[in-house]
Amino acid sequence: MNARKAVKRLILRADDLGFSEGVNLGIEKSVRDGLIRTVGVMTNMEASEHGVKLLSGRKLCWGLHTNISAGRPLSDPEKIPSLTTEDGFFKTSKVYRSTEEDLVNLDEVILEIEAQLARFRELVGEDPHYFEGHAVRSQNFNKGLQMVAERHGLRYLEMNPDAPVPFGRSMLYLHMESMKPNYEPMNAIRTMQFHLGEGEADFFICHPGYLDAAILRMSSLQIPRTQDLELTVSRELREYVEEEEIQMLTYDDVW
Repeated sequence: MNARKAVKRLILRADDLGFSEGVNLGIEKSVRDGLIRTVGVMTNMEASEHGVKLLSGRKLCWGLHTNISAGRPLSDPEKIPSLTTEDGFFKTSKVYRSTEEDLVNLDEVILEIEAQLARFRELVGEDPHYFEGHAVRSQNFNKGLQMVAERHGLRYLEMNPDAPVPFGRSMLYLHMESMKPNYEPMNAIRTMQFHLGEGEADFFICHPGYLDAAILRMSSLQIPRTQDLELTVSRELREYVEEEEIQMLTYDDVW
């Protein structure tokens, strides 16, 4: 009897819809001409409605990419002082990375998470298919996300680069290389260590987008966005997926 061939299972995810119109246009192209079927929305950003409208009518796995480190909050800044600066903007991810202290107040972050969830429902017209947080590593942020997910029956996805995370009936492994020096997206895909056990799958996070003034002003992640856009629409990626018989999935498929 022939042994059953292990299948490589991959979720290719685009983050940051709503960050800027340039990012939105890049993600739209990665969906229209590429392999992206899973998209995370930053509902507090000014371009979030523009981004959702661009993708309206497409069958996608929509996620809430909960954001407490860019732009303005949706809740009253005076009610969430642990998360905001004096001018009413979120503290940047650089501020959170600069200290070992957990700067996030649990009650305050829950207030903002709830506001972003409500806005997601307004924009997309449904609950998020997955629910996670952007950029900030904080126990209180993660705890707040878990609590809100449990309250609303949402699919919480822990963002842990160091260990597999449970998600429904699956164990998922995170891959995100775009913040590393000398980033080459196709090489990162080719050298991925796939996990082939029963119920295991890998997810690769990319940030396709065009550069515009908002990205140049607010984000330290710039050139890799253009690289990820090129990756997601490339013939090379499609051919690699076919050659390796990679099963392309969304979070809906592994829940």
